[in-house]
Amino acid sequence: AGSMTALPVIETKAGDVSQYPDRFFCRLVLTPWTFGLIVALRSCHEWARVGMDQPGGVMATRESAFAGVSVSGDQVPMTWWDRVLAWRDSIQSSPKFQRWAASFPLVRPIALRRSRAMFDLAAGFVYTQTLTACVRVGLFDFLAVRPRSREEISAHIGVPMEETERLLRAAAALGLVQGRSGGRFGCGPMGAPLIGNTGLTRMIKHNALLYRDLSDPVEFFRESSNRGAVNSHFPYTSVAHPEKFGRGDVADYSALMAETVLPLAEDILDRYSLAGRKVVLDVGGGEGAFLAEVAWRYHDLQLKLFDLPAVIEGAKTRLARLGLVGRVELSGGNFHQDPLPVGADVITLVRILLDHDDASVLRLLHKVKQVLQPGGVLLIVEPFSGVRGAETVGDVYFGLYLRAMGRGRARRADELQALLRQAGFGRSQVHKTRYPVYAGLISATH
Repeated sequence: AGSMTALPVIETKAGDVSQYPDRFFCRLVLTPWTFGLIVALRSCHEWARVGMDQPGGVMATRESAFAGVSVSGDQVPMTWWDRVLAWRDSIQSSPKFQRWAASFPLVRPIALRRSRAMFDLAAGFVYTQTLTACVRVGLFDFLAVRPRSREEISAHIGVPMEETERLLRAAAALGLVQGRSGGRFGCGPMGAPLIGNTGLTRMIKHNALLYRDLSDPVEFFRESSNRGAVNSHFPYTSVAHPEKFGRGDVADYSALMAETVLPLAEDILDRYSLAGRKVVLDVGGGEGAFLAEVAWRYHDLQLKLFDLPAVIEGAKTRLARLGLVGRVELSGGNFHQDPLPVGADVITLVRILLDHDDASVLRLLHKVKQVLQPGGVLLIVEPFSGVRGAETVGDVYFGLYLRAMGRGRARRADELQALLRQAGFGRSQVHKTRYPVYAGLISATH
């Protein structure tokens, strides 16, 4: 683990990993133990040079990971694994080892891969802004019609030819666009999924608010209260009585939530059948986008929507536009204070709990259990923390996004299941979803 080389060792063409015939051999033979042996034989002198107690070696403070507990290193003895990791760190921070790793054939592919990963971390904002620029000028939809020349693209986006060339080169390197015949350009494998995807493109544009809040990342974490751009976009996070909002206070964030829910709704309803159920209540369901997908799949279900009164006004308009007038029973209120509608044997909480602290979540779960019919099921749909393969989604993106909002956190599935047990729910189950990047799914029976 960790970066094995400094940034300058990054290579592209002649130094590409694919140029080495021993790449396949490395994958077969270079297990963690053999790599450790190689490192030990080559770099044992680093151990003696750095030392366990020297500045730059092991941290003076030992922390209980993610437990909020910090104790002095004098109070907690170093375990053997602590010492192994400290030894690893001292080796990998050595410029001499980095030069060796970038040259030795057996570990060179690993060194180059780690080096590129470190560069991607350092340059990630530049990549993001390249994507944002393409989205804002409508490049992907423009290229979807047919391949376009540089001149056509330059005229369409209103950027001088030289800078259009620069943008296209950057977008091509990221897989967003791709060269076509006759010197023209079309969408690349990372750009094609954005064609006509209003939800995702809306979220990409919306993230500009988060980047504004993160312009000084140290102050972002130091500030005890956050009143930045993201917080202002979600006014319900910082007021005592959001039920008093007018339509103008909630229109922007309600539209954002509605436009980004479709892929999530399709995934959840593909994975969990509502056949045999009678009444579905979506608590905090916004303008009814999730229930609209339910309505199109299950014609006999009775549907109920509960959200702030100003949000419900938007739901009336959206559902009418979708031809679902009278299909969904609408109720306005504040689920923290007002009683929930009764009679449902399915209650859904779609991207609701992550916006709130544990005490608020527990109170809401108690209220849900009180109105849920015996034998009914609660469906919790939201991004989870600690999902294998999607750690950056819950712990990085949503961790910082919710900090910018001013409250809430992404939780591990087992944390949500513990809260469900405290609220009196019986059996709960985590279901696999097609796109854990969007959301996970937990069902809990009454």
